[in-house]
Amino acid sequence: MEAYLQISYLNDFIFCPLSIYFHQLYGSLSERLYYTDYQFNGKAAHAAIDEKRYSTHASILQGMDIYSDKYKLCGKIDIFNAETGLLTERKKHIAKIYDGYLFQLYAQYFCLQEMGYNVKKLRFYSSDDNKIHSVLLPNEDKEMFTKFEKTITEMQSFNVDEYFPVNENKCLQCIYSNFCDRALSN
Repeated sequence: MEAYLQISYLNDFIFCPLSIYFHQLYGSLSERLYYTDYQFNGKAAHAAIDEKRYSTHASILQGMDIYSDKYKLCGKIDIFNAETGLLTERKKHIAKIYDGYLFQLYAQYFCLQEMGYNVKKLRFYSSDDNKIHSVLLPNEDKEMFTKFEKTITEMQSFNVDEYFPVNENKCLQCIYSNFCDRALSN
């Protein structure tokens, strides 16, 4: 049986592959030991979706489990309007749309498509400033689609023993830097 990668790991992998390891290692511990205010605020902003109380409209799918056999991915969507085909990923605050954000949305798109849903539009919603950021579908942005598939391939063949961080700024921002024996900021 092949292992499926969690969609949320796409952003983590791009930030630092070691963060996935530390998340697994410390995930069962109290988040107060390693979460920053940023992570707590994001989690609180996501509560309505996680608890499926964002909408009562029958065509609004929220927090639904999804998977893709093709890409060996699994996870959850935020919000999908089955009537309009609009898939929305909510974030607490979006200053910039990072590749990892986009790849998570692509992963949700491919999972839903494979599960028989017709996804027509993709967007991000930033709750802090109430802004919507529309993005192209994967087939409309060949460069990002290629990077998405390359990232998945890299994740599936990743060897933790061979990885060493190269970006000190990422290490400085990492919530796991105090636990990491390879952090460049220590």
